[in-house]
Amino acid sequence: MASVVSYETKTQGKLWMVRYRTPDRVQTMQRGFKTKRDALLWLSNMEVAKSRGEYIGNAAGKIGFAEWAEVWFDAQVHLKPTTRSNYRQCLDKHVIARWGERQIGSITHGEVQAWIKLLAQTMTPSSLRIQYQTLSAVLKHAVRDGRLVKNACDGVKLPKIVKRKHGYLTHEQVAALAEECKDYGDVVLFLSYTGLRYGEMAALRVGRLNMLRRRIDVAEAVADVRGTLEWGTPKSHEARSVPFPKFLAESLARRCDGKGRDDLVFTGARGSVLRGNNFRKRVFNDAVEKLIDADPDFPLITPHDLRHTAASLAISAHANVKSIQRMLGHADAAMTLNTYADLFEDDLDAVADALDAAYKKIL
Repeated sequence: MASVVSYETKTQGKLWMVRYRTPDRVQTMQRGFKTKRDALLWLSNMEVAKSRGEYIGNAAGKIGFAEWAEVWFDAQVHLKPTTRSNYRQCLDKHVIARWGERQIGSITHGEVQAWIKLLAQTMTPSSLRIQYQTLSAVLKHAVRDGRLVKNACDGVKLPKIVKRKHGYLTHEQVAALAEECKDYGDVVLFLSYTGLRYGEMAALRVGRLNMLRRRIDVAEAVADVRGTLEWGTPKSHEARSVPFPKFLAESLARRCDGKGRDDLVFTGARGSVLRGNNFRKRVFNDAVEKLIDADPDFPLITPHDLRHTAASLAISAHANVKSIQRMLGHADAAMTLNTYADLFEDDLDAVADALDAAYKKIL
């Protein structure tokens, strides 16, 4: 039977404690209540938690944040190497640096909100959101493990992210960029007309090209994770077949000439993996800068924008949403529509014009 009793302290005078039994019948107590009313309210909430199977013992939330963060990180076996590496960097550089010496149960909602406000002074909203998501994931893992009743990150207000518009190139701009990239111009053309991610292109092997059917078997990807190459499946973990236009066949054939089925199609100068950072710094960025100097209207783009360009060119060629979804490897058509909603607005104008022309034919 639970009870509420008072006791005397030298510094705070009269305080109240609750004596109670845990669900496994262990006698324990909770001390430090300033009033009897506070103690009774805590006892009432505790009894409700016990009846719902939500009771969490005092010791459960006393594990150190740094220790629990490692427990959480070790459990993230499902993540891609790049994502794990990003989480690792967030933990080491910001999250553990701020919360590492605290017990997970002592972190409050207000403290997290204040931390977000502090980070907002030096971080972009998108970078800040990554730090928040890392902290929230660690605490969420504690909630699921029965160490916390709730996540202190729930309901925290975050700065709004102003999404950067995708960089779309026209056919003419793709051709100009390919010419400026010289020996690696075929890389630009390949990415712009197939929609493959850079890591999927870099991991493509000769045996996964079907030159007769003009199909690419996308089943592998490679990522440069802080200087280490990590091989794995595509982002969606699902293989897909992607078509390529006829004009790419000749350059692909040259890339494959003299190679075995397991050799990489696209390689660096010494036959090694064509690393994304090297390609961007040594070839791509200089080419884009030269084109912008010549034409200020040329978009400031990254290699990943060539994937968006592929989607744009496919939509302008009136490809249907399901075809574009399969080409890009999106989980569903809704993701394709949400990502490229601005392009489909233009497509709807074309549909309206086509309907208008069709109706006028019967008049």
